[in-house]
Amino acid sequence: MRKTPNKRAQSVKAKQRANITFRMNILFFSIFLLFTLLILRLGYLQIVKGEDYKRNLERTEEVSVNTSVPRGRIFDSEGRILVDNEPQRAITYTKMQTTKSEEMYKTAEKLSLLIDKNISSITKSDLQDFWLRKNKEEALMLVSDEERKKIESDENLSAKEKNIEINRLTRSRIPEAQLQSFTPEEMEVIAIYREMVAGYALSPQIIKGGEVSNKKLKPGEISEEVSVEEFARVSERLGDEDLKGVNTTTDWRRVYTSPLAILGTATLPKEGIPKERLDYFLSRGYSRNDRVGKSYIEQQYEDVLQGQKSIVKNITDGKGRVIDTQTIDEGKPGEDLVLTMDSEVQIAQEEILEKELLRLKQIPGTKYLDRAFFIMMNPHTGEVLSLVGKQVVNDPETGKLKVRDYAFGSFTTSYEVGSTVKPGTLLTGYRENALTIGEKKIDEPIRIKGSAPKSSVFNRSGRIQLSDSEAIERSSNVYMFKTAYSIAGRTYQPNQGISFGPEAFQKMRNGYAQLGLGVRTGIDLPGEVAGVEGGLEMGKLLDLAIGQYDTYTPLQLAQYAATLANGGNRIQPHVVKEIREPSTDGEQLGSVLKEFTPNILNTIDNSKAEIDHIRSAMQLVYYGSKGSAHSAFGNSQFNGAGKTGTAQSFFFDAAQGRSFRTVNLTHIGFAPFDNPEISYALVIPWASLESNYKSSFATPIARELVDKYFDIQKKNEVKKENESTTTPTIKPAFTNDKIDEEDTQTK
Repeated sequence: MRKTPNKRAQSVKAKQRANITFRMNILFFSIFLLFTLLILRLGYLQIVKGEDYKRNLERTEEVSVNTSVPRGRIFDSEGRILVDNEPQRAITYTKMQTTKSEEMYKTAEKLSLLIDKNISSITKSDLQDFWLRKNKEEALMLVSDEERKKIESDENLSAKEKNIEINRLTRSRIPEAQLQSFTPEEMEVIAIYREMVAGYALSPQIIKGGEVSNKKLKPGEISEEVSVEEFARVSERLGDEDLKGVNTTTDWRRVYTSPLAILGTATLPKEGIPKERLDYFLSRGYSRNDRVGKSYIEQQYEDVLQGQKSIVKNITDGKGRVIDTQTIDEGKPGEDLVLTMDSEVQIAQEEILEKELLRLKQIPGTKYLDRAFFIMMNPHTGEVLSLVGKQVVNDPETGKLKVRDYAFGSFTTSYEVGSTVKPGTLLTGYRENALTIGEKKIDEPIRIKGSAPKSSVFNRSGRIQLSDSEAIERSSNVYMFKTAYSIAGRTYQPNQGISFGPEAFQKMRNGYAQLGLGVRTGIDLPGEVAGVEGGLEMGKLLDLAIGQYDTYTPLQLAQYAATLANGGNRIQPHVVKEIREPSTDGEQLGSVLKEFTPNILNTIDNSKAEIDHIRSAMQLVYYGSKGSAHSAFGNSQFNGAGKTGTAQSFFFDAAQGRSFRTVNLTHIGFAPFDNPEISYALVIPWASLESNYKSSFATPIARELVDKYFDIQKKNEVKKENESTTTPTIKPAFTNDKIDEEDTQTK
C-alpha cells in the first residue's frame, strides 16, 4: 500500500532549501560586492594612479658617480709644478642597490682568477666572514639552543642587540686553526671581497690600482699596481655576467714635488671623507669614498681643487635594478692654483734655515732650541713670498737629529717676540697722545717698590738722554717703560708702587692689534691661532711694552712688519695668487678665473708723519752707528730697515717636571726703504738658555736670508725681461723630488 508523505518532514526540507538558497544569494551578493570593489580599485589604480605607477616602474635617477677626475694641480708663482696627478691603471667594482653578498662573492672568485691581489689588509673579521659563509651549518652549532634561548629571552636586549650578541658569541668560538687554513687562492678572494663591500651603491670602489710603481715591497708582498696584462685580461671579460659591476679605468694619484707642509694632504680613496665632515660633504654631492683635502691648502681650496664629477642617469626597473646608464655630464678636472711663492726662493731659504738650525744645536745652551721660522711678504699686496718653518726632531730609525718642515707652525704656534714690538709701542704712544715725535726721555734703571730694577741692556746703571728714534736704534727698554706709564696716565716716580688699570692694557693691545699683533692675520689657511693674551697684572704692563708678556705668531710678526713697511695698512696675507682653468695642452697654464687682489683689513690710527718717523728710526737700526743690527746689516746694499728682538721666555721640560729660563730671538724688517718690495720676520724660539746667552745670532741669519732673496731676483731679472707676456708656460719642478700621496699622510 502506497505511503503518504509525512507533511512535517516535507516542511523541514522546504525550510532547508530556502535557507540554502538565501545563503547562496548572500554569498553571490558578497562575491559581487567584492568584485565590484576590486574593479573599482583597479579602475582607480589604472585611471587615477596609473601614470604615477608607470613612472615608478620606469623611474630614472641622476646619481653623481665618482669617476676619479683629477684634482686641480698646484703651481708656484713661476709656473713650476708643486702638486701633480699621475694616472694609474685601476680595476673598480660598482655594486647596485639590489646586489647581494652572494653575488659579490661569485664576482670576487671570478676576478681572483684574473688578477693578483695583496692580502696584507685582510683582518680577522674578514676571515671570520668567509668561514661563516663556507660553514653555515657548523656555525649554527657553535651556539647551543640553550644559549640562544637565554639570549632571546633577555628582555633587556632589543631584537638587534640579541642578534649582535649571538653573532659575537659565534665568531668568538670559530677555531683559530680554521681561520688560518684558507688557501692562498681563497685569501685573494677574501681580499677582493672586502674591497667590494667597502664601497657604496652606485659608487665605484677601487679593487686594485692607483699604487705607484716604485713603491718598495716587502718580500713576498704583491704590488697593488695593476699590470698591463691584468688590465687587458679584465678588460676582455667586462661583458661577462659573472663580472657584472667590474670595470677598468684610470685613477689619479696625488704626487708632491715639495715637502712644504702647507701644501696639505688629501685623503686616499680607501679613507674617503673624514667622519667628522661626512654630513658636510654628502650634502654637497660628494661620495663617501671621494678624495677630499684634509689639511692646509688642499683643505682650504677643496671646492676649487675637487673638480666636477661626471653625472650619469641610471635607468632602473621596478625592482631598482639598473638596466641602462646614460652620461649626462662628462665632468671636468679640478681648477689649478698658482701660489704666491717662488719655489727657488722658498727652497734656498729653507736650506739656509735648516743649515743654521743644525749648526746652532752644536752650541752650548741650545738644548731646547728645536725650531725656527722665516716669513717674507709683499707688503703692498699681502702675497706670502716665502713661508719657512723648520723643526729639529730625533729620527727614530737612526737616532740622529733630522730637520722636518714646520711651516704651518708659523701661524699655529705663538711666542714672546721681545723688542720687535717697540715700534708698535711708540705708535700707540703717539695715538694715545702720550708721546710726541722726537720727544726725549732719560734711560735709567726703573726702580719699583718691592721689585728688582728694570733697565736697558746697554745701560744697567747710568742716565742717558734718548730721543724716540734713538730708543728704537739702540732698543731702549726704559723708553718703552716710560711710554707705557704715560699711556696709563701715570708718571714714573722712583721707588714707588705702580697702579695701572685694565684700560691701560686695552689701549696697548688695541694699538698692537691695529698693526697685526695679537689678532689673526686672515691668511687663507686653516688652523690659524691668535696667540695668547696675558692677564691684567699691573706690573706686566711694562713687560707688555717690550714684547715679553703676550705671545704672537711668526706670521703676525710678518704682517706687523708689512704694516710698518707700507705706511700703515694692515694687509691680509695670502698664499694663493690665482685660480686658473686646467691646462688644455699640458704646456701652458689655463686662463685666469680669479686673481687675488690686496685686501686691507684696517689702517692704523696714526698720522703719516708719525709712521714715517718710526720707519726712519728703524732704518737707524741697520745703518746707525749704534744700531742694534748695524754689525750685520750696516754694509747691505738693499737699503732696508728693521728691528731686532730678544725676549725672556720659559721652556717646560716635561722629563724634569720644571721650567727653564730661555731666550727667544726675533727680527723684523723691510727693503728697499723707499718702496719696499719685501717685509720679513724671523723667529727662533728658546734659542738659548738664559744663563748661556751672550749675543743674538738671529740678526746674521736674517741678513743671509734677505741677501739670498735679492741674489735670486738679480739673477732672474734678465730671464724675466726676455720672457713673453703671454700665458705662462708650465715649468718642471725646481727639484726632482717626488713624494707620493701615501707618504704625505704623516704631514
